[in-house]
Amino acid sequence: MQTSTSNTQKFILKLFPEIMVKGASARRQMVGQLYVNLGTVLHRIDPDIVIKKFSDKIEVVAPKTVLVEVRQMLIQTSGIEQVLEALQFDKVMTLDEIKSIVGDLFKNEIEDKTIVVRAKRTGSHEFTSMEIERGVGGYLLAHTGAKGVSLKNAEVSIKMELVHEQLNIITQKYKGLSGFPIGTQGDILSLMSGGFDSTVASYLTMKRGLKTHFVFFNLGGNAHEIGVKQVALYLWSKFGSSHRVKFITIPFDDVLTEIFRSTGPTYMGVTLKRLMIQASEKIAEEMEIDALVTGESVAQVSSQTLRNLALIDQVSTKLILRPLSTMNKPDIMNIAADIGTKYFAENMPEYCGVISQNPIIHGSFKRMEKEAKRFDYSVLDKAVEDAQHIYVDEIVNDVNNLEAVEIVREIDDDKYVVIDIRTEGEAVVTSCENIKIPFHKLKTEFDKLPTDKEYLLYCDKGIMSQLHAQYLRDAKNIENVRVYRPE
Repeated sequence: MQTSTSNTQKFILKLFPEIMVKGASARRQMVGQLYVNLGTVLHRIDPDIVIKKFSDKIEVVAPKTVLVEVRQMLIQTSGIEQVLEALQFDKVMTLDEIKSIVGDLFKNEIEDKTIVVRAKRTGSHEFTSMEIERGVGGYLLAHTGAKGVSLKNAEVSIKMELVHEQLNIITQKYKGLSGFPIGTQGDILSLMSGGFDSTVASYLTMKRGLKTHFVFFNLGGNAHEIGVKQVALYLWSKFGSSHRVKFITIPFDDVLTEIFRSTGPTYMGVTLKRLMIQASEKIAEEMEIDALVTGESVAQVSSQTLRNLALIDQVSTKLILRPLSTMNKPDIMNIAADIGTKYFAENMPEYCGVISQNPIIHGSFKRMEKEAKRFDYSVLDKAVEDAQHIYVDEIVNDVNNLEAVEIVREIDDDKYVVIDIRTEGEAVVTSCENIKIPFHKLKTEFDKLPTDKEYLLYCDKGIMSQLHAQYLRDAKNIENVRVYRPE
């Protein structure tokens, strides 16, 4: 009888149930895509990670030195319903061997506690799954200090899977992201503002298996663009990094000026949304993408009544998905908190958008047609022509290569104060004063600091500190801030 080596950890990945009810060909394609996705993201962590594909599950064996990183990556990969951590025992032939293994593993944990044994069996054996449960349960009661069996409210639940001659003892169970593997449902272009709604909508399309690209309409200068790039990078890194996706910035300040020139005040808000959809359609057409996604929710603001949404949709032949359309704002905010975009949304730099005077809430199709005819669409064409395209994984280099904010690599005097903007992790050690202000509090807390000091922002890779230093300079005209990135 052999076990997996003590320096590795086995994971058993249970697939999203909707995958399992697909036809054989579709199921094979989805499992195959998930296998490829896992290879892409896990081998970045450690190239020695082993991934095995089966018809109804995927198994991963990883070094324990990267256990935390691998577990987290599995939990946030779409297509996985459950992540099970297991101990593997090979060449298990008899029920007595199973009893002995389980007894040795659990004798201390079940002392004076109620237990329940759950078993699944695959292959040809002389005993059934139920006989495993009864046999192991009886053995534990007879040979350990277990208090008794409780089928519904046991203090310790012992789960195992016997696959032919391999016994897997489940030690931990985690809820997965569910959904379909990214790459199985095509591409979509998300209209991203960086607030609660657009980030949650993008997350939901990624979770459903859609390769989600981002388009941003710059109305507020560098500070807003940096903030939106930051949250797009976060979403991609956490939920979608198995595939490269694009971030497109469209300069919309001239479009805004033309709206003020050509459009009646009550129709400005709807007009702005229509023009964003039209510009997105042009970008999607270039990228051969069939659908757009927005964070709009019915009746949340004046431009999102059913009539006004119909006016907005009128300008595009693309499919427009609105996953938040019937969700309440508190529910959207709860999802943002769960996925980690809440702090980004709360601290997103504000921009100067169109504020209609007495905005129309039940627009007229005829009036909208008249308003639209007065707009000079060459301005919109020029904005799309001037759009900047980068891959999301290039945002780090895009920001850092500009070096708009000076980077300090060595600290040779005490004139600096290092601000650690990470939300967790051990404090950075330097020769000068160190303070900790998480990035989501930096916007308000920085104003309280003495103005006669020089400040260095620090984070693990330099990207967050560069983004926030740039924001402080652009939005607040603060000059005494730099980035600390040691060699």
